[in-house]
Amino acid sequence: MNTDETRQTPAVRLRHEGAVDEETLAYARTKIDAVVGRTGLPAVSGEVRVVRAAAHHCDRPWSATADLRVGGRQVVVTVEEAGGTALVDRLQDRLRRQTDKAARARDDGHRTTAPPWRGGSGPSQPAPEDPGTA
Repeated sequence: MNTDETRQTPAVRLRHEGAVDEETLAYARTKIDAVVGRTGLPAVSGEVRVVRAAAHHCDRPWSATADLRVGGRQVVVTVEEAGGTALVDRLQDRLRRQTDKAARARDDGHRTTAPPWRGGSGPSQPAPEDPGTA
């Protein structure tokens, strides 16, 4: 079957350590692509690492760390869970929240102004003088 669709390689790399099954990796790839492939989001690149600990006595043997660049901002998300699916779902929620936050910070133009001693603008009006000291 021929198709005209061409899928670009994702700019976010998915890596794994330990006994991570292919189904969990495919599920993670789907969820990560859904977050970083949204319209209106600046260019996203980076890496997501999924780890399953070999120790069976751990309460939460699954962990994930995402280190992404969203436009010019860095987004770091860490998650620990007892199961692979729960881990990926929580990772998706946190990634969506943090990428949205990074995109809003980039779009709204709201930047903190430097204090006057660092070259920023001072207060617009001088502080009122105390009439008792004059």
